[in-house]
Amino acid sequence: MPALYIMIPVALLIVAVAIYVFFWAVDSGQYDDLDGPAHSILFDDQDPGHKAGVDEASGKDVRQSNDERLE
Repeated sequence: MPALYIMIPVALLIVAVAIYVFFWAVDSGQYDDLDGPAHSILFDDQDPGHKAGVDEASGKDVRQSNDERLE
């Protein structure tokens, strides 16, 4: 029983902190654009300076168009 005298105020404090963090996130705009990041992954960036398309050994661009592969 004496443990409840500590656990209940601690639980209420945790709930109060969680509510504060939620309202802070809403107020700072964390939930303004929920669909943008989900859709942005579908678009090609065409960034020539991106490291994923460069061969580390030669430093050449390894991304080629279909026409270049056929030659």
